[in-house]
Amino acid sequence: MAILNDEDLAFWNENGYVVIHDAVPVENLTAVIDEVWAFLGMDRQDPDDWYHDPMRKGGMVEMYQTQGLWNNRQHARVHEAFSEIWGREDLWVSMDRANCKPPMRPDKPEWDHDGMIHWDLDTSKRPIPFGVQGVLYLEDTTEDQGTFQCVPGFHRDFEDWVRRQPADRDARKPDLTDLQTKKIPGKAGDLLIWHRLLAHGNSANTSGKPRLAQYITMSPAHFDNSTARQARIKLWRDRLNPSGKAFPGDERRWEADNDPAQLTDRGRKLLGLDSW
Repeated sequence: MAILNDEDLAFWNENGYVVIHDAVPVENLTAVIDEVWAFLGMDRQDPDDWYHDPMRKGGMVEMYQTQGLWNNRQHARVHEAFSEIWGREDLWVSMDRANCKPPMRPDKPEWDHDGMIHWDLDTSKRPIPFGVQGVLYLEDTTEDQGTFQCVPGFHRDFEDWVRRQPADRDARKPDLTDLQTKKIPGKAGDLLIWHRLLAHGNSANTSGKPRLAQYITMSPAHFDNSTARQARIKLWRDRLNPSGKAFPGDERRWEADNDPAQLTDRGRKLLGLDSW
């Protein structure tokens, strides 16, 4: 049975994002939440304990290869949703992080993060190939809880918008003048997939609870590219973060004490160990 119906696909085409409910089982969500708090070394019941290293401003959690993260990456419903958007099943999954964004507090101003709207690519370079990104809501997340936000439909208007911008525009952060952002609350287990040209980000957390999420995306596999494939396998096998300044990693190497995540047959293909 298809994950996305005609209404979902029409919404995707119009708005540039779509939400898949109950993308993974509750126990999968609980496992990653437990891993996040263990990684951070924080008491989830004590709000005063949410504001110290290794927490990062903005909430990025520098763990990448835990069993819980991989169980969500290799879950059938997640893969099938991305497959329907790409129109093919032979995909590789990203090895991205979790997010735990604590609330803003008057007595913790150094941890304030107002959120942002950006792109995760240089939009000045052409051509811009099709691509998608995704985030899994690990807990129910309200509009004031630092949730995902975007400019709906911007992927359709992007080229016209660019023509109206100065030549020296910021290629990673749009001028939001005349653009309407929207915060997208969600339920635990919601998987939100968005078009890579959709200006997006997380928002300010003015609630009393942290925002918990896992980033997941998929793109076409390149099994014949041995260099890329072996690099991906090494990340999984050695519990490493991807290269690049966007993924600084964990100086403590907390994950090094764990065994490599166990992979299903689907997971082996999504990593690149096996071909589709």
